Amino acid sequence: MSTPGRRFSVSKGPSPNEQSSKIHRQFRNAHEGHRPHAGLDPSRASTGVVWCTERANEHGFADAPSEWANLGQGAPEVDDDIEGSFERPKSIDISISGREYGPTAGIKPLRVAIANLYNAHHRQGKASQYTWENVAVVPGGRAGLIRIAAVLNNAYLGFFIPDYTAYNVGYDPPTSSILSFAAIPSPLAEKDNYHIHPEKIEDEISRGTSVILTSNPRNPTGQVVKNPELSQIQDICRDRATLIMDEFYGGYNYTSNCDGSVVSAADNIINVDEDDVLIIDGLTKRFRLPGWRVAWILGPKEFIRAIGSCGSYLDGGTNVPFQQAAIPMLEPSRVRKEMKALQQHFRNKRNYVIGRLLDMGFKISHVPDSTFYIWLDLSSLPTGSNDGLNFFQKCLEERVIVVPGIFFDLNPAKRRDLFDSPCHHFVRLSYGPKMETLKKGLDGIERIIKNYINIG
Repeated sequence: MSTPGRRFSVSKGPSPNEQSSKIHRQFRNAHEGHRPHAGLDPSRASTGVVWCTERANEHGFADAPSEWANLGQGAPEVDDDIEGSFERPKSIDISISGREYGPTAGIKPLRVAIANLYNAHHRQGKASQYTWENVAVVPGGRAGLIRIAAVLNNAYLGFFIPDYTAYNVGYDPPTSSILSFAAIPSPLAEKDNYHIHPEKIEDEISRGTSVILTSNPRNPTGQVVKNPELSQIQDICRDRATLIMDEFYGGYNYTSNCDGSVVSAADNIINVDEDDVLIIDGLTKRFRLPGWRVAWILGPKEFIRAIGSCGSYLDGGTNVPFQQAAIPMLEPSRVRKEMKALQQHFRNKRNYVIGRLLDMGFKISHVPDSTFYIWLDLSSLPTGSNDGLNFFQKCLEERVIVVPGIFFDLNPAKRRDLFDSPCHHFVRLSYGPKMETLKKGLDGIERIIKNYINIG
C-alpha cells in the first residue's frame, strides 16, 4: 500500500477527511486556535490521557466512573488482592520530622534504601556501587523529568517516537526557549516493531545529539531493549552522550519467565559517578502506588546534587511521611518477591486481553513483552473506524476509554494532516486495571465490532 504525500493544514485549512469527522475537528480545535485569555495557552496544559478523560467526562464518566472501563489511564490496579504481593499501608504514622520541610533531594534513609536496592539487584560483584549521594527523591516521574531538563546544558536532546506523550513538550519552541536544550524527535519503524537498535543510537550521536531520552520498557509499544543490546547502547553513549532511562515499567518484564528480575541500565554501568546515565523510576508503576507521588533518579553525584538543588524552585520536594513509609518496601528480597507476583499477574492479564482481541479479529503482529500496554493496530477496520480518534469516539459511546495513537506522535507547528500521522491507525490499550474492568472494556469493544464493524 503506497503512502500518500504529506498534507499540510495551515495555509489551506484542514483536509476533507478532518472536516468530515467531528472528533478530528474537536481534537484540532483543542490544540490550536482562538485564545480567550491573553496569558493562557490551554493546549499546553493537556496530555493525551487528560484530553481523553475530558472527552469521557462529556459522556458521563465523571458522574459514574464505576460504570465505565478506563483502559486509557496509564496506571496499574492498586488493590491488595494480587497473589504473593505484600499489603500496602492503609495508614501512616506521621513523625515530628514528617511535619517539617524535607530536603529537596529526599530524606537520607530513603536514598540509602534505594541505593541498596539497586546494588543488590544490579551491582552484585561490581567495584562501583551506588551510595545515597547517587540518589535524588522526586515527587513523581514528571517532576523528575522536569528536574533533569532544568539542569541540562545547551544540547540536542534526542528521543524516539512513539513514546510517552510528556516527552513531546520539549519539542514545543516556547518550552525549549525556557530550558537550555533543543529536543529532536526521531521516528522508529513500525515494520521493525519500533525497536531501538544500537545503530540508531550511533546515528543520533553522529548527527550531534548529546543527550538521549527513552523509556525502557517502552510506552506505548510494550517492548523492551534488554542485554546484550542495552549494554551495547550504553557502550556507544559512554563518554559521548548523557543517557536518560525512564525505567518506570522495568518491573513489568515478561522476558525472563516472570522470575522477578527487572530490566535496568544499572546492570551495565561501569562507574556510577563517571557513566553519564540517569535512571528514573519510583513507586508509581511497579509498586502500584501512583497516588503517593514518590519517585527517584539515580546518577553521578554531580548530576544528583544539581537535580536535588533545583527542586527548591521547581517543586519543593517530596512528601516526607510517604518517603518514610516507603523505606521498608524497598528491602531487596521483598522487592524480588513482589516483582515475581506482579509479573505473573500482569502476564496473565496480557494473555487474556490479547486472546479476546484476536477472537474479535484484530491483528497483533508483536505480543508486548513488557509494560501493561497494547499498541493496537486498527488498520484492518473499515474506513471511519480504522483511525484512533474515530475508534476512541465509538469506545466512548460504549463507556470505554482508550488513548488514540496520535498522542504519541509529533505534529510540528500543527501543520501535518492528522490522517497522515504514522500513529493515527493505533490506540494504546492498557491492561493495568483489574480483570473485571478489562472484561467490561473488552465487552464494549466487542459490541463495537459486532454492531458497527465487520472485520475481515
